[in-house]
Amino acid sequence: MKILRAGQHRRMPWKNGGGETTEIMAFPEGSGLDQFGWRLSMARVASDGPFSHFPEVDRTLCVIEGEGLALAVASQAEIVLTQASAPFCFPGDVAVTSRLVKGPITDLNVMSRRGRWSHKVTRLCVEGSREIERESGVTLLLSRSQRLALSGTDGPEMLDVDDAALFGGACNIRLDPTTGNACAFIVELRTEVG
Repeated sequence: MKILRAGQHRRMPWKNGGGETTEIMAFPEGSGLDQFGWRLSMARVASDGPFSHFPEVDRTLCVIEGEGLALAVASQAEIVLTQASAPFCFPGDVAVTSRLVKGPITDLNVMSRRGRWSHKVTRLCVEGSREIERESGVTLLLSRSQRLALSGTDGPEMLDVDDAALFGGACNIRLDPTTGNACAFIVELRTEVG
């Protein structure tokens, strides 16, 4: 288990220059926006506009703060994402434009390089202890709550808002909210290369 504290996340410009993103982690570490196998980041969206183009990348977006974001993906009907919405998956290499519903939002963005990695994002709302068992792959947990106790292969850790934990391979993860309930996102990553 590797802990990634919120204060250590890397800030960088969006690929299209239209804003700033906070990179929680990318693999391989230190890889650029055109080289990563997978990437987990957050972005503050303060204006309407186009999304960055990422060839051969699959994306999942979750609104984690704010009223909502309307997305127009390729020629599909516009979809409105809120904090209550399920994680929304779409290809990174199609035209996507966004419109703020009511003021700025913050989103969680997970990307994986198609043909090399795949990913699944799950929002968890935890009341009381919860155990998560993973048999293989890479697992990232992003806390959206204060004082979320986490136990894994290396013993207990305390996560605060936007702290993350990285697990490799088979693992059992135990979540214990110290404030009664907690919210977190689980990102499961699997390699597709034989």
